[in-house]
Amino acid sequence: MMTFFNFFGSIFGYVLWPIFYFVQNYGIAIIIFAFIAKIVLFPFSIKQQKSMASNARLQKKQQEIREKYKNNRQKANEEIQKLYQTEGINPSSGCLNSIVPMLVMLGIFYSISSPLTNTLHLNADLINNAVTYSQHIPGAAPGGSVSTYYQQIQILDNIGVISKSDFFRECFTSSQLDSINFLASGFELIPGSGISMLEIPNTYGFFGSWYTLIPVLCFLSSVVTQIITMRVNGTQMQGCMMVMMFAMPLFSAYIAYSVPAAVGFYWICSTLLSLVQSLIMHKFYNPVSMVANQEARHIALMEQNESNVKKAQ
Repeated sequence: MMTFFNFFGSIFGYVLWPIFYFVQNYGIAIIIFAFIAKIVLFPFSIKQQKSMASNARLQKKQQEIREKYKNNRQKANEEIQKLYQTEGINPSSGCLNSIVPMLVMLGIFYSISSPLTNTLHLNADLINNAVTYSQHIPGAAPGGSVSTYYQQIQILDNIGVISKSDFFRECFTSSQLDSINFLASGFELIPGSGISMLEIPNTYGFFGSWYTLIPVLCFLSSVVTQIITMRVNGTQMQGCMMVMMFAMPLFSAYIAYSVPAAVGFYWICSTLLSLVQSLIMHKFYNPVSMVANQEARHIALMEQNESNVKKAQ
């Protein structure tokens, strides 16, 4: 599974690297990268919204069918399938529209979490050897409690010490070392601030560190996005939905607290861009309006078909 998502991460790395090379700041590169990803995925979001509107329009009819054949589930399913065919709706179309954005998001995550193999596209075996060797360099040690997913980021964080070793000078060409050092130099969130997106927030504790803002903003941006999205769509928050509204943001905050700040920073950017996208979608693709428009088009089509039948007779 990791190999599968690393494939997507490697593809997105070809996009992330030239952006970083141009702006020379990883934070700005992530913002631009997340924005491009949202633009690419916007057509899928529109299709998903239309699919949801189509399903919402048929909910009442489906309920009537289930009530009519409540003692015959097979017959009910057959009639519902006929309803989909009559209405010209593919019930599985929304699945693809949901899966593609998820694949893209995981690919983006892997491109950020494995910058040496997926952004610089250096040899994976060579990088693995470098990770193993660097664990024995005093003052570097990217291993320890750090997940293997983020050891490449930790190498960048300690490149000043690691790059002085004979092993690295022998394994990497001067051009490759220049690229690694160039990438490592751009992880300061704000030039001169000393806040590096290579650092892991839990290293500094929850209080008294600027890095705490990363998991906190992950939580707040996620909760605010969910609340605003639910309100504009007219969704009622109750029961398990209320629990999930806080449970998932808390989980994302916990993850952001335990991984390099660059990953959490991407989640924040992606979440805020999702909020903007939701507001745009609501303005131009309002579910209520879409249901009404679809119903109007359906009625017009039915009337046209009846008219054609009468003329044929």
